[in-house]
Amino acid sequence: MEYDSAYFAGGCFWCITPVFKETEGVLDVVSGYSGGDEVSPDYDDVKKQKTGHRETIRIDYVNKTVDFSNLLDIFIESVDPFDDGGQFIDRGHSYTLAIYYTDGKQKEIAEKKIAELEKTYGKDVYISVEPFKSFYPAEEEHQNYYLKHPEEFERELIESGRKKGE
Repeated sequence: MEYDSAYFAGGCFWCITPVFKETEGVLDVVSGYSGGDEVSPDYDDVKKQKTGHRETIRIDYVNKTVDFSNLLDIFIESVDPFDDGGQFIDRGHSYTLAIYYTDGKQKEIAEKKIAELEKTYGKDVYISVEPFKSFYPAEEEHQNYYLKHPEEFERELIESGRKKGE
């Protein structure tokens, strides 16, 4: 089966995985690290801002079912695009927003959506649009965290401010 990949850094990778996993046409979502130059970074070093990498997800998808533009809309709805210092309680470069484009079409779509957001809201959007360099899958314990640790995941969503407590 032919598929494409999209790479989004949206703060905590645990927190943005489920919405994409549940999207029709998405084959897989892998948590990992991207954007830095260090080879084979690990979670602790990325979290401590030692690598230049951001927590990133790779979304493998069937373009005929869901396209890059649709995925980008979901991404933007899942983050705070106006926060320049990270996402919610997760602060620092490794939690800032980025779209790593793999071709000119992805770059064009991303830049257009960001320009539209800025025009609509009249303020700066802090989503970096960068060429894809590399992606390093995170350690197994970080893959599908929401399924492995549903109670801890729910608590993380609430404590981070991504989800309001009941």
